[in-house]
Amino acid sequence: MKTLGDIKKIAVLGAGTMGPGIAQMFAIGGYDVTMWTRSEETRERAKVTLLKSLVTFAEEALIPTDQIDEIYGRVSFALTVEDAVKGADFIQETIVENKDAKIELFDKVDKAVSDDAIIASNTSGLNVFDLLPGNRLRQAVIAHWYSPAQLIPLVEVVKSEQAPQEYADVTVELLEKCGKTAVLMKKFVRGYIANRMQMCLNQEVFYLLDNGYCTPEDIDKAVKASFIPRAVVLGLCKRADFGGLDMTANNYKNKSYTPPEPVDMPRVLAEHVERGELGFKSGKGFYDYTGVDKQALLAKRDKQLFEVFKLANKFMADPV
Repeated sequence: MKTLGDIKKIAVLGAGTMGPGIAQMFAIGGYDVTMWTRSEETRERAKVTLLKSLVTFAEEALIPTDQIDEIYGRVSFALTVEDAVKGADFIQETIVENKDAKIELFDKVDKAVSDDAIIASNTSGLNVFDLLPGNRLRQAVIAHWYSPAQLIPLVEVVKSEQAPQEYADVTVELLEKCGKTAVLMKKFVRGYIANRMQMCLNQEVFYLLDNGYCTPEDIDKAVKASFIPRAVVLGLCKRADFGGLDMTANNYKNKSYTPPEPVDMPRVLAEHVERGELGFKSGKGFYDYTGVDKQALLAKRDKQLFEVFKLANKFMADPV
């Protein structure tokens, strides 16, 4: 039986958007981590990102300042998949969300990985169990992180049908040891939990905007002053308990809510994209970021996220 104690070395495959944050959390958990990246340029950028993030963690009193170098030193880099996964007990894939790219990577992993290593994917929208070599499904789980990986606590975990339950259990234990909030799902569904909730919200957001009911600012103000902070305390299912399940049932009976018809593409979203207004990264989206110091704004965002999740963790440790 595989146990948490069997996990000694971890490989993180991909050093782009998610990789450095994921490697950071495993290193904070005390593990030696090898990151694979295709290029030296990406490797050097990942090193800078990792070190800056560790400094921020120290500033937020999440790690001791005198441990920054030690934690940073636990992360090494490899330019081949074979070198990265050699001797690894847990492998976290986190490359681009592209079917062909993942198949190519998993083929390389298949040729180099041991027969008892856990192979985890960070895929957000693909059924990765259809992409892995069949002989590796007994080792496969999904560990789906949220960006920024070092800040957002949630990781959703689900195993393949062929993998033993212990592989999923060990993955949850590993993530929790590294400071994450792991949720173990009973079976795979595309979108998992949080992304499916967000897609439902997005459908309503764009319905309200497309039909001129309110502005983006109105929506953000409304949710930040109502059910989002309430959910930090009660979640969604317990909120229904406190409100009364009979009231929730009556809302269905009375048809007090009619969901909008799904659309192929919301009009307001298409218009922004067509104008090249892609949000923060392009300088304009629903909001205008022209002339804004982006690094300062990102730092402010991260500081506020730290505060929110510190409070959320406090409430989760002592739930209502």
